[in-house]
Amino acid sequence: MGIKERRTKILLSLFLLSDVDFTEITFDEKVQNIFDFSLNQKTKGSLTSLLKDQCIEKGKTSDELPSYKLTEKGFHELCLYFPSFRFLRDTWDKKLRIISYEIPESKRELRDRLRREMQGWGLGPWHRSFWLTPHPVIETLKDLVSGKVEEQYIQAFESEHAFGDKATLIEKVWEKTSLDKKYRELFKKWHTILSGDGEKVAKFTQVVNEFVNILRDDPGLPKELVGEGWIGVEAMNIFKEIRSILLS
Repeated sequence: MGIKERRTKILLSLFLLSDVDFTEITFDEKVQNIFDFSLNQKTKGSLTSLLKDQCIEKGKTSDELPSYKLTEKGFHELCLYFPSFRFLRDTWDKKLRIISYEIPESKRELRDRLRREMQGWGLGPWHRSFWLTPHPVIETLKDLVSGKVEEQYIQAFESEHAFGDKATLIEKVWEKTSLDKKYRELFKKWHTILSGDGEKVAKFTQVVNEFVNILRDDPGLPKELVGEGWIGVEAMNIFKEIRSILLS
């Protein structure tokens, strides 16, 4: 599915199979196949780490196979990789975060690393070296760069939108129209998968993989910016319906 880091895979599987209710999920063979992991020593190590960090909780089932549920802390960690999940559960505080960094070309490695680490924060380019996001990431940014060389090159602000056409801003910064088209292409791919031959679990695995591809590009804008009928929310609702059919 294009995600190598086990910790993220585990958190993602728990959310996509339980939604915002954080219900208990058993890591049976079906779940392992869908999300491309096995209960080997490395995975068990990741589970132990997530339990220690209070990002997941051990389930109460008596089956031999382990079960887990997501916690608030684990959900918010996941949102740093998949920001489109955040406002399915949280309420937006109406603030935009403005992050500016100008790291010299001689330190390109630092700049590229910082960009990679902030990749899932829903940031969009506003002007040269200025980035916007509606997500509450300032404290995460502080923790990330505090005491490091990058810190001296970064400025960050929080502000409410005071004046100007929001629709124009959203299109310029986050390319809403382009993202809408990607979701419509996703729906076509899902239709092809569902109408084809194959076992239910195999189909659902394909559905998840296609969904993850676009979720990584979705900045996760709140309904106050994209409207109640945003296609990203529609995609999640359709995904739930597909899940209930293919995993029944």
